[in-house]
Amino acid sequence: MSSVAKKRPTGPASADVVVLGGGHNGLVAASYLARAGMRVIVVEARSELGGMALTASIDGVRAPMLAHTVGRFRPRIARDLGLGGSVRLIEPETRVFAPHPTNGTAITLWRDAEKTAAALAERPNGAKTAAGYLKLDGRLRRIGAYFSEVLDGVAPDLDGGKSVAELLAGFAFRAPFTDLQEGDGREILRMLPMSAADLVGEYLDDEHLLALISWRAAIYNAVGPMSPGTGATLLFDGITSDGADGGAAGQTVVAIGGPGAIIDALATAARGFGAEIRTGAQVVAITERDGRVTGVALASGEEIAAPYVLSTLDPKTTLLNLLGVEATGPELRRRLRATRSNGVTAKLNLLLDRLPDFTAAGSGPSAQTLLRGRIVILDNVLGIEKAFDASKYGEMSETPVVEALIPTLIDPSLAPDKRHVVSAIVQYAPANLKSGWGEAERKQLADRTMSVLESVAPGIGKRVVARQLITPADLEKDWGASGGHAMHVNEGFDQFAQWRPLYGIGRHETPIDGLFLSGAGTHPGGGVTGAPGANAAARLIKHLRRSAE
Repeated sequence: MSSVAKKRPTGPASADVVVLGGGHNGLVAASYLARAGMRVIVVEARSELGGMALTASIDGVRAPMLAHTVGRFRPRIARDLGLGGSVRLIEPETRVFAPHPTNGTAITLWRDAEKTAAALAERPNGAKTAAGYLKLDGRLRRIGAYFSEVLDGVAPDLDGGKSVAELLAGFAFRAPFTDLQEGDGREILRMLPMSAADLVGEYLDDEHLLALISWRAAIYNAVGPMSPGTGATLLFDGITSDGADGGAAGQTVVAIGGPGAIIDALATAARGFGAEIRTGAQVVAITERDGRVTGVALASGEEIAAPYVLSTLDPKTTLLNLLGVEATGPELRRRLRATRSNGVTAKLNLLLDRLPDFTAAGSGPSAQTLLRGRIVILDNVLGIEKAFDASKYGEMSETPVVEALIPTLIDPSLAPDKRHVVSAIVQYAPANLKSGWGEAERKQLADRTMSVLESVAPGIGKRVVARQLITPADLEKDWGASGGHAMHVNEGFDQFAQWRPLYGIGRHETPIDGLFLSGAGTHPGGGVTGAPGANAAARLIKHLRRSAE
């Protein structure tokens, strides 16, 4: 772009834009920016690309390091960047298999809501449960489709004294309520500040099912399903660009080759558009002069000059650690410190010598069909809340909530030797554990997680060949996530859209001229979506076009 070329620095290392972070959002942003004609350099501190969407190796078997489902990746981004057939996604018929930890029963949520309802009809008070499930599923799908249009772009502008009512009117203007049924519009406004448990409880009174669906509003966040505002998180969880996914069951989609397959495709796309990608390049400072970005300084001592920096690192790292008080100002720093980003989610990866037996799944091909979905182990809402309570006081839960996936059932190429991987999200274990995260505490959390798995899959511990635990403290230390939060910033009604990470910097631009924010801590939030990267790139490109006029 001509306006960029005029500002482009010269010297040993220079660019139009330096993108901080080689995760999926960074690579998405870099691809769009390079496609628009900018000279882009991506810098990633770790030795490999991927961020929290890595495919790692455990004893020679490939496994999802952190994120294990990718169903929210935006198809429009794949189309724009020409990913085409380079990424193959599989959506199993089973969305969720939820074996009860004490009574031997199980709930299965299928991709087909009618099939799910038919199975639920066999439970106690089943006719009422099945009808309530279908009603809830329909409403969540319609609202999810609506919000996919509302929240997929840059958050609407509220500057100039616009009210929340005007914000909602702006949403409606951008995505009219045409596909919603009578009552859906006013229900959206009522549901957003509710707790997920209250929202789901209006449709269902089956305790196990209520907990299973409400859980989706708590996963990755320092909240329980009874926390106010988790209703909004549940509604947003169903968002995809075409509204086809979500519903009451949520999404279960696996990338063949692991989530890192998306990273490989994005890196190829970015390089194809002309972006330069560096790994092992840790940024220690964003350089600026008189409130204007001048580039970045690396731990190696090298500096890269650039008039624009787009950071996909978490907002606190970007604005509190990489910039001085003079640049950010005391008020912005105070508000950022108050942003909720306390991580409570760990990850346990297991390598097994063979497929474990889950009692409630039975055996044979039908069992394998059930086990291709997310395996969620919980009892009721109060059980989740009790697990959450421990983390409030700096303790790990005695009975953590576990959501596991066996990706090798869907993608056998991950383990050619017929072994299996169990990828388990574990909650609640706080980053700021009162006793600290020593070896004894790490073993204790892994053992407690194994106890939960043993309750539904007796003997699974004997099948373990290797295990790998990643705590929230590891996310902070090794992935640079402030507070050890996998989504950078807690998700909730008070930290979304213009308020993510906080009002005034919720539309990707910052008070530091030339510095843009992206990543999970910005709109529309975490997960492997690519949307924050695409949004921030669009915002920067628009800014440049305005400057050129």
